[in-house]
Amino acid sequence: MAKLNTYLTFKGDAEEAFNFYKSVFGGEFSILQKFRDMPGNEGMSIPDLDKIMHVTLEIPGGMILMASDDLESMGRPFIQGNNISLSLTVASEAEADQLFAALSVGANVTMPMEKTFWNAYFGMLTDSFGIHWMINYDYPATEAH
Repeated sequence: MAKLNTYLTFKGDAEEAFNFYKSVFGGEFSILQKFRDMPGNEGMSIPDLDKIMHVTLEIPGGMILMASDDLESMGRPFIQGNNISLSLTVASEAEADQLFAALSVGANVTMPMEKTFWNAYFGMLTDSFGIHWMINYDYPATEAH
């Protein structure tokens, strides 16, 4: 069964925002990755390398809040009001493919479902209604891909 989470994007201040949210809601960062952790980051500016590629805050009570910084240098200019996505965490690649295919009807696929360097099966799209979706299946820790 898919689990729905909120995914925010920031104009370079995701780390500051998430430290604030952590102070407000409590919880812990289960993931905090910077662009310097990403393969192929050669040529990125030092300030961009220190920006957040992905952060996950697990809030007590079962809520999860996730985010990243949009980098203009990577062709992703920050647009206020367009900085939220719905992220589906699923139980299998098959479920990811099924939901991605269903949501893709009339959609703009920005990243097809694919295996990633962070050991997940992941894809992104903007549906025909303009809603941004991310679909993620995390491989078990013992199953490196």
